[in-house]
Amino acid sequence: MLTQQAWDLFGTTRPGWARVQAICNFVHNHLTFGYKFGRPTKTAVHAMSEATGVCRDFAHLAIALCRAMNIPARYASGYLGDIGAPPSGPGDFCAWFEVYLEDRWFTFDARYNTPRIGRVLMVRGRDAADGAMVTSFGSYTLESLRVWTDELPDDVTEAAVLAQLEHLPEAPALTLAMAGSS
Repeated sequence: MLTQQAWDLFGTTRPGWARVQAICNFVHNHLTFGYKFGRPTKTAVHAMSEATGVCRDFAHLAIALCRAMNIPARYASGYLGDIGAPPSGPGDFCAWFEVYLEDRWFTFDARYNTPRIGRVLMVRGRDAADGAMVTSFGSYTLESLRVWTDELPDDVTEAAVLAQLEHLPEAPALTLAMAGSS
């Protein structure tokens, strides 16, 4: 289903970077982001037809469209803070994708669709099932999560880094209630 749509949408786009960016632009503009739209059974086809999703769905749809166009693509996720971007509150885990162009892998992010710095890569795989950040058995409840990133100058000393690590930032934790309220 997505193969024909991909060729109809992007078949006349110049191959390479321009085609991947066109796919990224399409997914960014086609999907509406919201935590309430995420579910573990959602596929790229669902994301395309429902036009909603979480960052994982943005990545899955972009990957599926790239692969339909014979562009090698893989899933990546980790933590994305707000370094170089306006502060947006508690940080969160994020999914993006990578494509192989020319002779190396490049990062693209259809959710934000703008270059970002400070990504902390945790996993890569064919899709989110390959790249689970946590695999648990039995019941559990995530009550709180705190992750933060700070941009450091190139000439920072080890002593300065260690001193900075001694002080936790004054930021609220990302809680289940907050994650479900966007």
